[in-house]
Amino acid sequence: MARRIRVSGFRNSLAFRVIFSTVLLCLGVVWLTGSALYAQLSDGIRKVTIESSVAETRSAIFNAQYRIVVASQSKAKAIKQIVDDVIVNSPGVIGTSIIGREVALLRTSPKLNGAIDYQRTSNEMLVSSIPSELRLRVAKSISTEWAETSIRYADGGKVSALAVGEKITIPGAGAYEMYLLFSLASQNATLDLLTRSLLFTGLALVLLIALIAWLVVRQVVRPVREAARIAEGFTAGHLEQRMLVKGNDEIARLGTSFNEMALSLQSQISRLENLSSVQQRFVSDVSHELRTPLTTLRMASGVIHSARDQFDPTIARSAELLVAQLDRFERLLEDLLEVSRFDAEVAVLESIEFDIVALTTKCIDDLNLLAKEQSTTIELFHDEGSIFIQADIRRVERILRNLLSNAIEYSNNKPISVRIVASETEVAVGVRDYGFGLDEDSAYRVFDRFWREDPSRARVRGGTGLGLSIALEDARLHDGELEAWGRPGKGAHFVLTLPRWRGGVVESRLIRLQPEDFSSTTP
Repeated sequence: MARRIRVSGFRNSLAFRVIFSTVLLCLGVVWLTGSALYAQLSDGIRKVTIESSVAETRSAIFNAQYRIVVASQSKAKAIKQIVDDVIVNSPGVIGTSIIGREVALLRTSPKLNGAIDYQRTSNEMLVSSIPSELRLRVAKSISTEWAETSIRYADGGKVSALAVGEKITIPGAGAYEMYLLFSLASQNATLDLLTRSLLFTGLALVLLIALIAWLVVRQVVRPVREAARIAEGFTAGHLEQRMLVKGNDEIARLGTSFNEMALSLQSQISRLENLSSVQQRFVSDVSHELRTPLTTLRMASGVIHSARDQFDPTIARSAELLVAQLDRFERLLEDLLEVSRFDAEVAVLESIEFDIVALTTKCIDDLNLLAKEQSTTIELFHDEGSIFIQADIRRVERILRNLLSNAIEYSNNKPISVRIVASETEVAVGVRDYGFGLDEDSAYRVFDRFWREDPSRARVRGGTGLGLSIALEDARLHDGELEAWGRPGKGAHFVLTLPRWRGGVVESRLIRLQPEDFSSTTP
């Protein structure tokens, strides 16, 4: 849950994303810069340490060699005294401390018979402190050699150091190697201090940049957030809100433009609302006002129609046409009244539990006479004997009648198949005809009000152009869906999907919108 909240905050906050990206990039820049600087400084310190250690070693070995050569004219005891002075009493000997240097005099060749062994180290330093690889290089070279190592003492002490050595000759004793081991503790302490300083400085720089980025982003994001809040208010219907404009910078110009846009939108929305209200009131008023003369006309036409056998055939036919057109006019008025209810958002559901299979069967039986006139048949397929749902039976019946009437009207004398499929949460009704069909563009517009694919055919068949539009509104009022598919010459397929129980939602499509063979199921 915490991770989901963090991800959501990252995605929803522009300021957080900008600051996070800035800090991340700064960390990369600081790390690269600090690494390069640390590498240069550490290389410089190491180079100075090596150069000074090599120079000091050369000087110390030269002085020791000179004193030994001078003392070679004296007794061996004098040479031994000089070696002791060089090894034990050498200035800067560190013992077990972490500053100064240690000295080692190691025999290169085997000890000569009768010769004095001068091999020794200062402060009980172990001979293993001198790397064997360095000893080989010193033995083969005539110059000074060096290597990094660790000074080890007999008491277990250990200090990182730089070993520098060179060959030395003791008269009467043979070839020896003299090494000076310089402690690197101070240099390591300096590098540690440098590392901590670079780390602290880098973190302080990153925090400072993050603070600067926050201040800059805050100045930019605050007006954007205000604009988003006002836009959300527009969505909720609060059209009077405006942004507070200060100054003449880009943000101020954005606020001014936003306020002008908001004013224009408010004016347009208010105008459209007034127009829509007038239109809805006009349709509703006209529909209601026309009912009174329509009732009078129907009564009069009924009298004339009942006596048509006494009239001339031409007048009798006119009486029949009058009744038919009055029926059509009445249906149109009913459709207009229903449309006005949908537009005014006052349509309500009166849900009851009923058997949709029985309702569909009743609709098919009622329209069988019309189907016979069109030389077509309607066949019903369903998996269960009874399928109960909770819905407004009047509206569902109207949807089914509209779909069936539409299929009969455009069946082109070919059979019509109706299939009902149900799950625990949804129910679907598919009405498939194989008549004139629809093209792909018409399938998207077939639910538009007063839209007809073929106006000339519409006049012949006498539809109002509102049936499918009302059917779609009825389906959506149930939180359902009504979809259409068609191809010219291959017929059309309308699929109604409704929640099976009141308050449910449509989560799946039980019937594919593409054409299906319904004959695989049992009626």
